Formats: sequence, C-alpha cells, structure tokens
Amino acid sequence: MGRYYHGDIEGKFMFAVQSSDAADRFGSIGYNNYLSYYFDEDHLETIDEQLELLEPSFKKVEKFFEGKNSWNTQQQEDAGISSQEMSNYSDYRLGLKIKECIIEQGHCSFEAEL
Repeated sequence: MGRYYHGDIEGKFMFAVQSSDAADRFGSIGYNNYLSYYFDEDHLETIDEQLELLEPSFKKVEKFFEGKNSWNTQQQEDAGISSQEMSNYSDYRLGLKIKECIIEQGHCSFEAEL
C-alpha cells in the first residue's frame, strides 16, 4: 500500500523516503485531511530555487538507479547514498512534475494522501 497524489499531476510518494507534505518546499502549503496544493507561475522562482538545491542528489541517485528495477538499503549504503539524498531525489521528481504542469497549463493543483 502506498500514498498517492492526484489532480493536475499524479504519482506515488516514494515508500519510506518521501513525506506526504514534500510539495510544501516548492512554495504552497498543503491543508485538509488530504494535503491540497495549488501552484501557478508565481511559484516558479521558488520551484527553480528548490530544484537547483536538489539537483546534485537527483543526479547521484539517478545514476545509482540506472539499470535497476529495484534496490535495497545495503545497495544504497554501498553506493554512499544517504536517506536524505534519496528523499531529495524523490522531491526533485515531484518538483519537476509541478514545474512542467505549470508551464503546460499555467497552474498545477493536486491532493496528496496523508
């Protein structure tokens, strides 16, 4: 069982790595029993700043995942990837989805399961 988000963008939060409120870091704060998010062009500067901070972790973990369908914590540790880097990787992917959605349709809204 996992936690999902749905709306203008859809996906699944990375198990045991990514918080349901991961999108808070991109400039909109979730609310309700579900976290409801709304982003528009006014958020692009914050999104770009966060993506820049997260990019080194994203690149490192993306390289680790090349050719893998799954992984375990021992492989992660052997590759020198911290839990924070794994979390940053998953947040980068979410932030990129949000940014692409805003660019395509001018806004992005979705709900995230708690």
